[in-house]
Amino acid sequence: MVDPTENLISELRRGTLVLSVLSQLQKQQYGYSLKEQLSIHNIEIDQGTLYPLLRRLESQGLLDSEWVVSGSRPRRYYRLSDTGQEVLDTLSHEWQMMVEAINHLLNEREDNTNGTD
Repeated sequence: MVDPTENLISELRRGTLVLSVLSQLQKQQYGYSLKEQLSIHNIEIDQGTLYPLLRRLESQGLLDSEWVVSGSRPRRYYRLSDTGQEVLDTLSHEWQMMVEAINHLLNEREDNTNGTD
């Protein structure tokens, strides 16, 4: 039987990918460098998820991109657009409010488990 915890953790992480990606594109990066930057912070994303996400965010007007031809091959660099920065600010604020609310719920649960009200 499949452990439902693994699926739920995967679902939880998937829900944070847009915020994670946007947070790292305040400076220009290409896809692989972004993947590596996220990995440093323990956010794992495979290329089959990252590149379609970047294209979708660009089509929504949240990212700007440009091809840079230098070195061994051309690379497409992405950066937040002005709209993307506004969305990042909004999502960041929303995230902080959600974290605060969930921490409150979890602390309340711990208090109830420990027999204190």
